[in-house]
Amino acid sequence: MKVSLLNDSFPPVIDGVVNVVMNYAKIMTQELGAQVQVGTPRYPDADYSGYPYPVIPYQSFDTTGIVSGYRAGNPFEAKAIREMADFAPDIIHTHCPVSSTIMARILRNETDAPVVFTYHTKFDVDIARAVKAKFLQKESIRTLVDNISSCDEIWVVSRGAGENLRSLGYEGNFKVMPNGVDFAKGCVDSETVRKVTAGYDLPEHIPVFLFVGRMMKYKGLPMILDAMKILKERKMDYRMVFVGDGADLEEMREKAEKDGISDRTIFAGAERDRDRLRAWNTRADLFLFPSTYDTNGIVVREAAACGLASVLIRDSCASEGITDGRNGYLIEETSEAMASLLFEICRDMEHVHQVGQKAMDEIYISWESAVRLAYNRYEEILELKREGYLRGRKYQTSDYFLTTGAGLVGRTRQIFSSPKKIYGGMLENVTEFWGDLQDAADYVTTGIRKTRDGISEILRDTKEDFLGMVRDSRAELSESVGESIREEGTDTSGNDENKEE
Repeated sequence: MKVSLLNDSFPPVIDGVVNVVMNYAKIMTQELGAQVQVGTPRYPDADYSGYPYPVIPYQSFDTTGIVSGYRAGNPFEAKAIREMADFAPDIIHTHCPVSSTIMARILRNETDAPVVFTYHTKFDVDIARAVKAKFLQKESIRTLVDNISSCDEIWVVSRGAGENLRSLGYEGNFKVMPNGVDFAKGCVDSETVRKVTAGYDLPEHIPVFLFVGRMMKYKGLPMILDAMKILKERKMDYRMVFVGDGADLEEMREKAEKDGISDRTIFAGAERDRDRLRAWNTRADLFLFPSTYDTNGIVVREAAACGLASVLIRDSCASEGITDGRNGYLIEETSEAMASLLFEICRDMEHVHQVGQKAMDEIYISWESAVRLAYNRYEEILELKREGYLRGRKYQTSDYFLTTGAGLVGRTRQIFSSPKKIYGGMLENVTEFWGDLQDAADYVTTGIRKTRDGISEILRDTKEDFLGMVRDSRAELSESVGESIREEGTDTSGNDENKEE
């Protein structure tokens, strides 16, 4: 089976969804015998070689000022679309509802492969952080939901994630497909733990609480620090360790200092090494994750892999599968509730560790199991397609725009497959053309032009500009490559026929 995986981020960016895509690609390639390619926006100076599968980077734009660390991709880059389409995927799996899903829909028009979309993140929260105007928030969410609804099958990483997607206006069906953990089940040896935690003030027989993740306030970090302040006021000794980096790191450092708990709070920074992360989970006594933002909380299952129980917000997505007091702890979303629980349960650390063992036994799932489950569903989707039962996707007005765009990509293949000197001479004009299409897509994204007639008018104008570019470039190069152009069928009459279409 050939699988195209698309995501709007990839190393050097590291986040939860990047971890998902990399595990899908690695396990399907190395253990399931699939052929995999990954498409992602290009990051400057990034090295995409060395992976056991091809990575196709495409043109991107610097949006790090809007979303820290992330770039926006141009899903209309013709060269990347051609390369990915030539792979001839059986399944296209997109993990982000923005550029990646637009590109997935174009690839579907090129290859007829079904598109699967996984909803990982509560995008309404991200949009609200980036866009302050309520009208633009509403339009952005509606555009994302329309994009998601155009896919053939929708997966969510938890039941709560599906409910969040429905709250945004999605009306179709979805399947819960859990993510896995790339930690091996079991604790790290004591010597590794000692080396990783050396230099930190971590006395024995004092409870150690751990948070791992992006240092963003919406993950409940202020609640944790407020709870730590309450515990100190109750004369309870402890150590609180934060492992991660993010936009709110410095603000949290300052809060810990202001609250007088910096002597018991450790900010260990980002940790990319998975074995070192396992060591931190092994050393801790409880994992604190009061996030109502996360749709799955892989870090909760990473903690469970090391026999570490978690304290979670009742009815949050991360709390799915948790039985209070058995394989984890559930609290109301207040710092007082967290402090009261910790003050109580830490009187019997042996029982806390028994709850951690139950977490390891009951909620742990390996990436091998999760990816095999997904791969089996791919096969079922392809069987439904062969039998003519794949009818899940909702037609969108923007499909007309994307279908036409895909058609133009196909018509330019002769240009791109011509001798290299033709391609080099036309690269600037073709890039400009796809930039014009990106501008048109931006209008669609903001909801300003939603009607088919309006989109058609944009496409007609853009197509005429493109054909003019082709004619101009052909005239400049005709003396040296005229024979090659005629052999490829791109003479003047051929272009006139395309114009009439």
